[in-house]
Amino acid sequence: MDLRILEIASQTENNKIIKNFTHKSKNKNPLCGDEMEISLIVKNDVVKDMGYQCKSCVYCQASVSLLSRKIKDKKIDEIKSFISNGEKLFDDVKTTLEKNWKDFKKILNKKNLSRKECLLLPLKTVLKALKI
Repeated sequence: MDLRILEIASQTENNKIIKNFTHKSKNKNPLCGDEMEISLIVKNDVVKDMGYQCKSCVYCQASVSLLSRKIKDKKIDEIKSFISNGEKLFDDVKTTLEKNWKDFKKILNKKNLSRKECLLLPLKTVLKALKI
């Protein structure tokens, strides 16, 4: 296992419950049983805060931890664009990401292809919360 995954997963400042959320979603990975709940505060089409709770593997925890830090103060359209490109990072397709999202290349890559669904669960849960 890549030590960067453990390092990213250990940053849990957004592993919290947001009571005054505007958007919320739960999702489960049917392959392994990872569970994810994400709450968002969205104002004027911008994500102001994100909280998450999960019962999941370290790959899913790393992905949601990174997402929770990168998503704040981003417009919904920018988030949607990133997430639609996120899955392509596992392929040989050359994908360009805006500077803010480049850290995801460390975890969303061919080396972690066997954990693709775990890594994408937080992204899919955010899309579900935003109903995109």
